[in-house]
This record gives sequence, structure tokens and C-alpha cells, in this order.
Amino acid sequence: MQRVATGYGLIEGPVWDPNHGLYFSDVINGGVHLLDRAGQITLAVPKRRGIGGMALHDAGGLVVGGRDIACVSLANGTTRSLLSLDAIPGATGFNDLTTDAAGRIYVGSLAFRVFGGETPKPGHLHVIDLDGGMRTLSDGILLTNGLGFSPDGKRLYHSDARGPLVRIYDVAPDGSVGPWRKFASLGEAGVPDGLKVARDGSVWVADAHGGRVAVFNADGTHRQDIAVPLPMVTSLCFGGDDLKDLYIVTGSRGGPHENCGSIFRLRVEVAGLALPVARVSLGGG
Repeated sequence: MQRVATGYGLIEGPVWDPNHGLYFSDVINGGVHLLDRAGQITLAVPKRRGIGGMALHDAGGLVVGGRDIACVSLANGTTRSLLSLDAIPGATGFNDLTTDAAGRIYVGSLAFRVFGGETPKPGHLHVIDLDGGMRTLSDGILLTNGLGFSPDGKRLYHSDARGPLVRIYDVAPDGSVGPWRKFASLGEAGVPDGLKVARDGSVWVADAHGGRVAVFNADGTHRQDIAVPLPMVTSLCFGGDDLKDLYIVTGSRGGPHENCGSIFRLRVEVAGLALPVARVSLGGG
């Protein structure tokens, strides 16, 4: 396992761009950065804080979470809001997100300020359809985190960090989901954070308190743990030409200083699934 970047407060939202490299956010210090294929890091989106999830958009921008769901042009920085807090009564922000094969955006809303010491209140799971409309699909998620689809697109996995467990939903052809059920738990001390799904259907889950990535088979049984040198493992991403480079990102909590958030990379035997680009309309933003 190689440390390829460090010096960040709380890294989140890693997304692999096959043309450019790995985009990642710093929730605390702000900004979206690009770790390119040569190992160089540049600032792609300045300032914006609180980005817990990202995806590429087919129009050439990045879909980002935080105070709203927005698409930021990587060419000129123009920002178009795709889903605002006003659309969801009681929401305080948005955390992680993912996309399905059609290009819809699935995102979890928060109903309390995570870093403000507020009593947790349950949020919701939403989908932004291709025409820009929003549907609320599920509720009762205390702290929404990782989202990812099975290889056939028929199941959606969803981390609830305060549950604490990983949910699973059956997905209908129109993008709606059925009632959730438990997929897996990381144990009494485990806190499921970001997740990704591999080509063989296995589900790879960051443990925000456990210094590991926990890997589960498609039936929910535990396959293995990947130990990480820092305790606050927040998310992960498959990258490289064959999607067998596993990038693991961390925060600083429990580390040697407040800006020790790092990116680690290692080769794995199973390839990940490429995250589909978002195709949600940017009109009317």
C-alpha cells in the first residue's frame, strides 16, 4: 500500500476520471483536487466545502454534494444547482451520491448538522431524474454515506453511519426502490462510510472508526479486511486502466495531526465497476 497524497483535513468523494485521474474533495478545508496520472495534484474546484460525494457529468463537469447538489464546469467554474435544500423541508445538506446506468443521481439528504453537535435526525434518500425532477425514495437514514449499485443495477447499497449498517434496496426499472433491508454490519464498533462495488458483486466499505476497508460478498458475508495506516477511513475508489488500482482516502481524526488526511493506493485482484456519468439535465439551473 502506497501513500500517494497527504496533508488534507478530511478527504471524501473520490471519483476516477479515465482521462485525467482521481478527483477528491477536502470537506474541512474546501476545494476539489485532481491527482493526475503522473502523480501531480492540482486544484480543480476552489473553496467549496462539505463535499461528501461526487460524480462526472456527461457535459464535462463534476456533480458535487454539500449545501446543494450542483454541477461545476471544469472548464470555467460555472455552477448549476441540480437540487436545492428548499426542495426538502428540514434538510441541512447532502452527503454522498452515486449514479445509475441511465445517468440518474442518487443522493442522501441530512437533517442535522453533523459537525455542529446537533442531535441526529433522520434524513432521506432521493433520486434526481434525467429531466431534473426529484423523487424521495426512502427515509429514516440517520447519517447517509456510501451509495453504490450492483453490477446488474438491480440492487442499491447504502451506508447509514449512525445505523450503523449497510442497507440494500431492490431497484425497479424506473429507478424507484423497494423497502430497505439490512445487507451487512461492520460490527459493534464499525462505522460504515463510503462504499464501492466491484465487478464480481462484492461490496467494499470504508470503516470511519476502524482503520480498514471491509469487503463483503454479494450475499452479505464478510470476505476480508484491508488494513489502512490511518484510523479514519472515509471512502474509496477503483481506478487505473483496468480498475484494479484501489484508492483509499482518509480523514485526520485519530492521526498524528489535524491535516494528515491521506490517499493510499494498492493493487487488488478484482476490478471495480466504473461509475456511470450523470446525464441529468442542466437546463434551468
